[in-house]
Amino acid sequence: MYIIDYIIGLGASVMMPIIFMLLGLLLRLPLSKAIKAGLMVGIGFIGLSITVNLMIDSLTPVSHALVNRFGLNLNVLDVGWPAAAAVAMGTRVGALVIPVCVAINLLMLYTKTTRILNVDIWNLWHHAFTGSLVTIITDSLWLGVFAAGINCIITMVIADRTTADVEKYLNLPSISVPHGFSVSFVPAAWLVNAVVDRIPYIRDIKIDTEVIQQRLSILGDPASLGAIIGALLAIIAGIDLKAILQTAITMAAVMTIIPRMAKMLMEGVYPISERIQELAQSRAGTFGRIAIGLDSAVSVGHPVTLSVSMLMIPVMLVLAAIIPGNQFLPFASLTGLPFAFVLVTAVCRGDMFRTLLTALLTLSLALLIGTSLAPIVTSTAVSTGFSLPQGTTSISSVDYAGAMLPWAIIQGFHFKEVGMGILCLCTLGLVLWNRGKLAQENARNLEGEA
Repeated sequence: MYIIDYIIGLGASVMMPIIFMLLGLLLRLPLSKAIKAGLMVGIGFIGLSITVNLMIDSLTPVSHALVNRFGLNLNVLDVGWPAAAAVAMGTRVGALVIPVCVAINLLMLYTKTTRILNVDIWNLWHHAFTGSLVTIITDSLWLGVFAAGINCIITMVIADRTTADVEKYLNLPSISVPHGFSVSFVPAAWLVNAVVDRIPYIRDIKIDTEVIQQRLSILGDPASLGAIIGALLAIIAGIDLKAILQTAITMAAVMTIIPRMAKMLMEGVYPISERIQELAQSRAGTFGRIAIGLDSAVSVGHPVTLSVSMLMIPVMLVLAAIIPGNQFLPFASLTGLPFAFVLVTAVCRGDMFRTLLTALLTLSLALLIGTSLAPIVTSTAVSTGFSLPQGTTSISSVDYAGAMLPWAIIQGFHFKEVGMGILCLCTLGLVLWNRGKLAQENARNLEGEA
C-alpha cells in the first residue's frame, strides 16, 4: 500500500516518463531513444497540466459569478472531481483498485478482448469511486471491488470502440482514451448520431472548425474562437472589463497551447507505439494493433471540445434551475466540463452541432443522476473522514457521480443477485462483442497489408 501511495504521490509528470522509459527499454529501444521518449512525455504532461490549470484558474471566478448571478437555491453541492477522487482513493476499494485494474487490463490483452495498454493509472480512481459507493450500499468490500472491475472492463470496451475515431478526428494515432468520465458520455453520442442520421435536413447540418473558417473566416482560428467565447462567457457572468479581457486572452492561449503540448507529448509516445506495432506484426498479426491508453487531457484542447464546454457552463446552470426534481447545484465541476466531451467530439466526427446536442442530453441527465447518487456519495465521503463544506449536508460531483455508467452499475447492485447477474451477463456480452469486432478489424488490416 505504501508503494502504491508513493507512486501516486509522484504524479503523472514524474511517473509517466519513468513508465515510458522502462517500456522503451523492455521493447529494446536504444537507451538514448528510450530516455528521450520518456522525457518528451513528461514535458508534454507538464505543459498540458500547466495549461489546463491556467484554464481552470481563469474559468473558476467566471463560474462563481455565474452561479451567484443565477441565484440558485439547491440542496446538493457539487464538490468537483478532486474531492470525488480523494474520497474514492481514501476507501478500502481505492487501496486495491490499481492492482485489480492493471490485472484486468493484462488479462484482456492476453484474451484479445482489448487492444489498449492503459498507462493512465491516475484516473483509475473513477473505478474506485463506483466500487466505493457499492461497498456502502452492500456493506461488502469484495462486492465493491467486483463493481470497480466491471466499471473498468466496460470503460475499456467503450474506449476500444472509439480508438479509430480518436485517431481520425483527434489526430492521435495508436492512442486510446480509457478515461472513466470521458467514456461515460460516449453511448449518448452514439445515440445522438443514430437519431440525427435519420432526420432529413437535420442530418445535413455540419458545424466544424473547417466550416466555421470557410464561412466566418477568423472565427475558424482556434485562438480567435477561444477569445470570443471566453469573452462572451465572462460578459454573461457580469464581471468587470479587466476580467473579461483576461478571460478572453487566457482562453485564446489555452486553445493554442494545448494542441502544441499534446503534440510534444506524442513525440515521446510515437517511438514506443511504433515499436509495439512492430512487435505485434512480427507475431503474424496475432494481436493486431495495440493502442496506448492515455488521459483525456491529450486532446482536451480541441476547438470543438473547448467551445462546447464553455457554452455549456451557463446552459447547465439554466438546466439546473428548470429541470423538475433536480437538487444538484453544478459548481466545482463546471471548469472540468472539457474532459466530458473529448470522446464525444471524436464520436461526433468533430461536429459542433452534434457535440452540443450530446452535451445538452448528457448534462441534463448528469444533474438528475448527481441528485440521485448524492445520499450515497455523502455517506461514502463521511466514512472516509471527508469534511463537508460549511452549511452543506449533501454533496455530489458531475465527475463521476453525474455519469451514467456508475449510476447503472450501482442500480444493478440495488437489485442484489438479479441485478448482479444482469450486470455480469451484459459485461460478458460486451467483452465478447468487442473481441469479435477487434478480430474483424485485425483481419481487414491484414488484408489491406497483403
